[in-house]
Amino acid sequence: MIPEAEIFRLTSDNRLRIAAVLEELDDAAWESPTLCPGWTVHHMAAHLVQPMLVGFGRFLLVSMRFRGDTARTVDHFTRRLARRSRDELVALLRRHAGDRLDPPRVGPMGPYADTCVHLRDIARPLGLDADVPVGQWQILLDYLTGGDGRVAPGLVQPGLLDGLRFAATDTEWTAGQGALLSGPAEALGMAITGRAVALADLRGPGVEVLGRRLQPR
Repeated sequence: MIPEAEIFRLTSDNRLRIAAVLEELDDAAWESPTLCPGWTVHHMAAHLVQPMLVGFGRFLLVSMRFRGDTARTVDHFTRRLARRSRDELVALLRRHAGDRLDPPRVGPMGPYADTCVHLRDIARPLGLDADVPVGQWQILLDYLTGGDGRVAPGLVQPGLLDGLRFAATDTEWTAGQGALLSGPAEALGMAITGRAVALADLRGPGVEVLGRRLQPR
């Protein structure tokens, strides 16, 4: 079990890592799509500062307008914050990098997961190598596959991992039972969190199974 203080520290480091990547991107890259449908890099930058700028009470109040739909509420705040300039969003991400967030249900692991996954949501479509260290993916994979009910449906769809076994090829990590998927820890983490594009980097009979489950319904 990783101490919360360590998760907070890693989350802070990752926010600064993302800010450094964003700072180097040109105008065209900022308007490029990410792996989150409908969001550009500019939207993703806005989303990454949203938890530090929008308190839980305000989020809950606005969510009532969307009948409790968390995804639509997040999108609403993201698009509002995306009205801010590139420089302002990068500065906000740096300024709030050390904020310790502990949201209901997911706790500190929720914001930590966002920093790992959303960095690659930005970097993969742009062909960038920017990533968190493999050890951080191992921490996240332990959390995502824990099976103890801690992971919110927004991170891993209910039932998505049933009957599947995962094995990282770049670190000593395995989890689950059933049809095997093997490959880099990053690709496993991205696939588990619903990024079907990462399946191309994985091997094993479980790839087809997970691919079917990730198809739009």
